[in-house]
Amino acid sequence: MKVLIVGSGGREHAIAWKTAQSDKVDKIYCAPGNAGIAEYAECVDIGAMEFEKLAAFAKENEIDLTVIGMDDPLVGGVVDVFEAEGLRVFGPNKAAAVLEGSKAFSKDLMKKYNIPTAAYENFDNADKALAYLETAKFPIVLKADGLALGKGVLICNTLEEARSGVKSIMLDKQFGTAGNTMVIEEFMTGREVSVLSFVDGNTIKTMTSAQDHKRAKDGDQGLNTGGMGTFSPSPFYTEEVEEFCKKHIFQPTVDAMKAEGRPFKGIIFFGLMLTEDGPKVLE
Repeated sequence: MKVLIVGSGGREHAIAWKTAQSDKVDKIYCAPGNAGIAEYAECVDIGAMEFEKLAAFAKENEIDLTVIGMDDPLVGGVVDVFEAEGLRVFGPNKAAAVLEGSKAFSKDLMKKYNIPTAAYENFDNADKALAYLETAKFPIVLKADGLALGKGVLICNTLEEARSGVKSIMLDKQFGTAGNTMVIEEFMTGREVSVLSFVDGNTIKTMTSAQDHKRAKDGDQGLNTGGMGTFSPSPFYTEEVEEFCKKHIFQPTVDAMKAEGRPFKGIIFFGLMLTEDGPKVLE
C-alpha cells in the first residue's frame, strides 16, 4: 500500500520510521517532510495546511492511507476534506479535533461529564480575567485557549506575574489568536504523566505512559516548553492509576465526545497530573 504522512516535525519522522518497517507498505510520501524524513519517504512540496492540494495529490497517486501528524491541519478540517473525496485518512475530523484545538471546550466537556480536572474559569475579556485574579489563590495557571505549539501555558506565582501574563496572552497576543480566549486554572501539584491512545469513536486502546520534561532551566525554574525530552514508561503510572484512568477519564472522554455528536477517531493525548486527590486531566 501507499501511505501519505502530513507534517514536517519529529512526530512525523517517528511515524515515517515506523511505517517503513511494515511489510504492507510499498511507498511512503510525506508532505512537506524534512531532510530526516527523506530517509524513509519521498518528500512532497505541499504545505500541511494546503488541504485541497493534499487531497488532489492523494487521489492522483492512489494513496491508500493518509496519516495526519500535525495538530493545525486536524483542527483546520483536513480530515473533512479528505473524507469528502472518499479518501481513507487517519485523524479526527474538525468537530472532534476541537478537543485539542480549544482548551476552553475540553475543560467545559470535562466539567459537564464529571471527568476529573483542575478547577477553572474561561475568559474572553481581559478586564474580567484581571478582576478574577484579584481574589485568586496562587500559584495559578493561565492558558491560551487555542493551539500554541505547547507553549501557551504560564504558571504564575504572584498576582503581578498573572497580570503580566494576561497582558501577554490576551492584549499583546503573544500566541496570536490562540489568546482570544483564556483559561485560568487551579495550579495542581504531583507527577505529570502523558498517555496517548488510539480511538475509533467508541473504543479506546492506550499506549504506554510517558513523562515529559516541560519546564526550561534547571530545577523547573523556566517557562513551559513544548517538551524537551521524555522517559517512558512512567514508574508513577501504576496499574492502580491506570485502572482509575480507564474508568473515570479515558472511556468517559470517548463517550462524552460521542454524546456531543463529535465522535473522535484518531489519537487522543491525555496529559495527566497525579495529585494527592487522584489523577486529574491537565489537557
